[in-house]
Amino acid sequence: MVMKKVSAPFLVFFCILTLSSACKESSPIPVPSKMKEKYDVRILRDCWGVPHVYGKKDTDVAFGLAYAHAQDDFKTMQLIMAAVDGRLASVLGRKGAGNDFLVHLIRLWDTVNAKYGTDLSPETRALCEAYAEGINYYAALHPGEALKGLYPIGGKHIVAGFVHKMPLMVGVDKVLKELFAEKKPADRKAVLSRGDTLLGAAFQSDAFTLVTPRTGSNGLAVSPRRSAGGHTLLAVNSHQPWEGPVSWYEAHLHSEEGLNVVGGIFPGAPVVLHGHNEHLGWAHTNNYPDLIDVYELKINPENPGQYRYDGKWVDLETRQAPIKVKILGPISWTVKREVLWSVYGPTVRRPDGVYAIRYAGMGEVRQVEQWYRMDRARTMAEWEKAVAMATLPMFNCTYADGKGNILYLYQALLPVRDGSYDWKKNLPGDTPRTLWTSYLPHDRLPRVKNPRSGFVQNCNNTPYRTTLDPENPRRADYAPAFGIEEKMTNRAMRALELFDADPSITLEEFNTYKYDMAYSKKSKMAKLVKRILATAPGDDTVGKEALAVLKTWDLKTDPDNRGAAAGVLAFTLILGPEGGKDPDKVSDGELKEGFIKAAGILRKRHGRLDPPWREVNRLIRGDVDLGLGGGPDVLHAVRGDLGKDGRLKGVTGDSYVLLVRWDRHGRVRSESVHVYGSATINKKSPHYADQSPLFVQRKLKPVWMNEKDIRANLEREYFPGEEK
Repeated sequence: MVMKKVSAPFLVFFCILTLSSACKESSPIPVPSKMKEKYDVRILRDCWGVPHVYGKKDTDVAFGLAYAHAQDDFKTMQLIMAAVDGRLASVLGRKGAGNDFLVHLIRLWDTVNAKYGTDLSPETRALCEAYAEGINYYAALHPGEALKGLYPIGGKHIVAGFVHKMPLMVGVDKVLKELFAEKKPADRKAVLSRGDTLLGAAFQSDAFTLVTPRTGSNGLAVSPRRSAGGHTLLAVNSHQPWEGPVSWYEAHLHSEEGLNVVGGIFPGAPVVLHGHNEHLGWAHTNNYPDLIDVYELKINPENPGQYRYDGKWVDLETRQAPIKVKILGPISWTVKREVLWSVYGPTVRRPDGVYAIRYAGMGEVRQVEQWYRMDRARTMAEWEKAVAMATLPMFNCTYADGKGNILYLYQALLPVRDGSYDWKKNLPGDTPRTLWTSYLPHDRLPRVKNPRSGFVQNCNNTPYRTTLDPENPRRADYAPAFGIEEKMTNRAMRALELFDADPSITLEEFNTYKYDMAYSKKSKMAKLVKRILATAPGDDTVGKEALAVLKTWDLKTDPDNRGAAAGVLAFTLILGPEGGKDPDKVSDGELKEGFIKAAGILRKRHGRLDPPWREVNRLIRGDVDLGLGGGPDVLHAVRGDLGKDGRLKGVTGDSYVLLVRWDRHGRVRSESVHVYGSATINKKSPHYADQSPLFVQRKLKPVWMNEKDIRANLEREYFPGEEK
């Protein structure tokens, strides 16, 4: 954004005008009356602070859930609503401009306004409107916390929240980051933008990660065929950031209309996204098919507003997107950016060309309804019918129920593409042959249902290795153009190794396997260690001593392990925090440099090369500072940021663990743990970090779904707005 010099009188006038506007927006939000008559709901907080929301109707529960979640994380809920409204830059400043540009680019509100009344059931609309009213009610009662000018919100905002997240989940923000870089997106290298410094910098920022979950997770299910006591077992184990807007929130929802579900929720969601009810449960993990394409348009040299398509010049639809950017305090500045639309969808003009984007799930608004139906399903058939709505462009599902059924589903909207093109590259945007208009039918997606092996697992790995052969999906059945991933994670390798070796899994063993802290001998870590050991550290004395430590490491990350610090620290420094590099492609020089650096940190900061892993691997939350086991890409996943003190502060990995079991009679019990507690951001709450001691010991707390049990462990009960 370039601002020309302006006169002092104009600046004074501008500031007065802006401050006046801010004051108008600061007027109190009216407190709705007779809410107790409208909503029959009670919030029961158990001794861990977890809200159990009891209502007569589902809408009562939605209202109560919104209020309860706002009590624990109102800041995040507002941030998400601002993002959905295309107003994130007015809150975060310049780095929020990319989000606001995207809201206009994908025509978010055109889609929601056009389809809210037609595509969603009356029940779903009522649910979303009640949830929105719960947020409005909290804002009205807490005006000092409320963002000015944001309220009231409505049911459309809740639906728009889901519509907003889906293109980000499939990577539209990453494509825009590349498009607004100096090089073409085919180069796959993002550097600071040339031609639009505002959006270029915004797409380089962390704004999208503030409002969008990026998950890596475990989903494990065992049927009575493989369990020791005839139980059906399910692990719901998402890996999310430990702090901030996309950390999980646990809640239990119960209505007299049949809703009774517990599990993980994100701010702004009136439904449980993964968890269980009395009858069934499911876990989501990310999958990574090719869901997005970029097209290079041929622009009419005589008319920059036209592009070539199917032998004709076609007009680009052009709009100006207003983006209000916070500059200082109440002072903001509105800029406008061109947003285009072509036959392919969202389109942007860059200095080196005009590019169109097409992604799976465009135009879909029913995501919240699918999850709502999944929450309410009582049988496998009902749950499968809900999932067959096919509103979600991605997410594996690992399912289990009280009847002994288990299922893995590679849920995705896979575009049916012309196989004569290389869909990994930019595509010609002048032919109908590159304009895909349909998806692979839902019933043809990769899946494994009730396998004879008695288990399914997905830990962000290829669907072709879900269980034991020959019951896996066949690679030959799916065209390369779908882009179905073929990678294996260490977590998946270990899950297969552990389950394959145990034909009769007990409840205790299932728990132990979920918290496995070892690397497979086929893993990236094992390959890296092998290469380090084969590469002499030269004359570096500390490096030689550290090499001796690494030689004795058993590839485990239990808290007292003496070799894990050297191994994991080297892994982090050589392959990157996420382990993104290929250990076979790292040069000998990089290996030596990274390993010697890791050894130096251990010697300098810990006084030895083999400190107990718990001294390095830490859970830190306020005044709580605890050692723990686990590591990057082990089933007990823990990844930390390296601090100046040589310690790894955990920031992501196991964040919400929910282990569910149905006995041979179909009766359900579950246990869970959150890395910190139910008070997501409230430092004064006793539940800010009360679950952390359990977490580091790999222990779980009971999940209470029966009102009698809840009341036996009750902390407080209240109607929204009447809490003390």
